This record gives sequence, structure tokens and C-alpha cells, in this order.
Amino acid sequence: MTTSLNTDIAVTDLITKMADDELIIGHRNSEWTGLGPVMEEDIAFSSMAQDKIGHALALYTILHEQLQGADPDQFAFMREASAFKCCHLVELPIGDYDFSLMRHFLFDHAEAVRYRHLLQSSYTPLKQLSQKVKGELKYHTLHANAWLLQLCRAGADSHARMQAALDTCFPLACGIFEPAADEVEALLIAEAIYPGEEVLYNEWLDQIYPILAQAGLNLPDVAQVRPAYGGRGGQHTKWLVPMLNEMGAVFRLDPQASW
Repeated sequence: MTTSLNTDIAVTDLITKMADDELIIGHRNSEWTGLGPVMEEDIAFSSMAQDKIGHALALYTILHEQLQGADPDQFAFMREASAFKCCHLVELPIGDYDFSLMRHFLFDHAEAVRYRHLLQSSYTPLKQLSQKVKGELKYHTLHANAWLLQLCRAGADSHARMQAALDTCFPLACGIFEPAADEVEALLIAEAIYPGEEVLYNEWLDQIYPILAQAGLNLPDVAQVRPAYGGRGGQHTKWLVPMLNEMGAVFRLDPQASW
């Protein structure tokens, strides 16, 4: 499709949010490498972390090749924190395994809903990328579902920890669906590029609720939850800056180096 300047700006905003989420949670999940509760899980979390960073690179490449964006590595490693558009959920340290698993469950189901809609997007690069990643997201959500159910059935203490993790993560996860400015959101919907954050949020709730109920977990009252907004506008938690400093340390030694 041929896009106007305004549509390019709106698509750039959407893709940057998606890519930054994937890059940051990919880096966070990679921190479990060598620390997993069992070797199989160590490998699984590490593999999914690589998938996330791969998705981020694919999205940054679309920005670079289709929308006059910066070189993907420069964009990923050289921006100030305020220029990132990731949600707060992905910024937090890995914490205990219950927190990381619940974050993985909520985030990957949100991703699955988003990319499922993008399979019908009028913006061809996103549509093509969605066809590539849908298989990976299928296994990510299957993995999250299996471990969620297993831990919730592993005794009262384990169940209580998973409920506490859900209570902590849920408002943060709602921040995934922080809408763009009204005119940007309306343009993306009108151009059939994606259906808008409200549609995605409601489908996400419909998708996660049966699994949480099967696990015996109580979803917080969504009417009373205050979503953790701000990340899409460059307002971040205290954990993002030190993470970015660590993540970009080698690249920033010589940003023009050819490896």
C-alpha cells in the first residue's frame, strides 16, 4: 500500500512501541539464562528471549527500510530512555520465577492477540511479519499456559505466589494497551492497519480469563484497576535506564565499528 506522511508517522509510532516491548522483555528474559529452575526451563526461557529480540530486530528493520528510520542497531542501542516507547511491564527486573512466568503469560497472550489481528493488516510489512511469528507465539503461549497451570496446582503456597504475581502484574500488563494519541489511533483504525488498543485489550481479557479460571486464579476487578500508563509517552520506571546502560555497553564502545 502507498502511505501518506501522516500514516507513516502513525505506523512508525505503532511499530516502535511493539519493537521496544519485544527488545526489552527479550533482554529481561535472557537474564534467566543459567538461572532457570530446571535445565529444560532454562533453555525454554532463553530460546523465547532470542525470539523476542529477533522480533524486535525485524520491526526495527521495517522502520529502517520502509519508513526512513535509523539503522536498527543505532536505534536499539543509542537512544535515550525517554525516546523508548515500551510499556512498564517489560522494564521491571526478573524478580522471582513466579513474577517472570506471570509476566510471560500476560505479555505473550497480548502479543498473540495483536499479531493475529495484524495478519489482516493493510500494511503489508506487518502482515508478512505476523505470518512469520505466529508459529513462535503459539508455542510461547502454550509454554506459559502449561507452567501457569502446573505451578497453580503445586500446593497452597505455590498457588498463593501465583495469585500475588497476577495481582502485581495485571495493572502493568494493562499498560500494554495504552492508546496512542486520538488522531494516531483513529488513523490506524481507519486505514485498517490494526483494530485499536481497546479491541485488543478486550480480546486479551477474553483469551486469558478461561486459563486463569482453570488455574483457580482470580482476575482483579478490571473496573477498579488503574493501568500502568506512561511508557508509550516516554515516562518510564526507574529500572529502564540501568538496563539500557547494560544492554548497550558494548555497542557504545564504538558505535561505528564494523563487526
